[in-house]
Amino acid sequence: MTLGVRVRGLFELCRPANAVVSGVLTLIGAYVAGRPFALAALVAAVATVFATAAGNAINDYFDRDIDAINNPERPIPRGAVTSRGALAFSVVLFAGSIVLALSLPLFAIAVAVVNLLALVTYTKVFKGLPGAGNAVVAYLGGSTFLFGAAAVGRPLAAVVLFALAALSTLAREIIKDIEDVAGDREEGLNTLPIAVGERNACLLAAAVLVVAVLASPVPYLRDLFGVAYLAAIVPADLVMAYAAYVAFDDPARAQGILKYGMFLAAAAFVVGRAAA
Repeated sequence: MTLGVRVRGLFELCRPANAVVSGVLTLIGAYVAGRPFALAALVAAVATVFATAAGNAINDYFDRDIDAINNPERPIPRGAVTSRGALAFSVVLFAGSIVLALSLPLFAIAVAVVNLLALVTYTKVFKGLPGAGNAVVAYLGGSTFLFGAAAVGRPLAAVVLFALAALSTLAREIIKDIEDVAGDREEGLNTLPIAVGERNACLLAAAVLVVAVLASPVPYLRDLFGVAYLAAIVPADLVMAYAAYVAFDDPARAQGILKYGMFLAAAAFVVGRAAA
């Protein structure tokens, strides 16, 4: 195995696009809290990138057997990175994230600790439990906004955004599990679609999205944001509603649509803060 192949494999383990997006979402949390340019916001964003990359790497380490079925092109199954190398790489990334997080306010440190524990234990403890793994990932997805706001000392400013992001992520994770039923069943995992049936799981995902859509006007109704936010959130709601409809026939396509809707929703909060 050449050095170049190994470096590329380690880079892929991080899922860099996913990690960078998580850092950007942390900055959005700080922006919604009104302090996007504070040094603490940048530190939190970098810590989030490191933690997300570490979580992705350790998830690949624990998932190496199931990835051989579901995702054989991933670095460990295809031999680009050894399992031991992936584990060591994740430890280094986690350490970097911890060092950065310790410079932040106490509430932000608390969020970071909970997130790191969730990332480390997700695959071994929660992933195979019906709904539990989905809930953990949903919390982690929403917590990026909360962490950014907490880093600048205003965690309550991002509570609504945290809740909406968590609900959307929960629905997307359930839909993803529907797509992965074959490999998960082969591995012996008891995910939500396996436990309750694919259609029932899809109905639950759709119901969660309905709750998210119905809750999306809350910042406007509570006078946190004005009409600009309301105008911006409507397209996001429509996209997420469409994703719920598509999920019944094409879970893979629904995932992509839902991800787009989630980004639109995050953008709506940026618009709302900018116009406030």
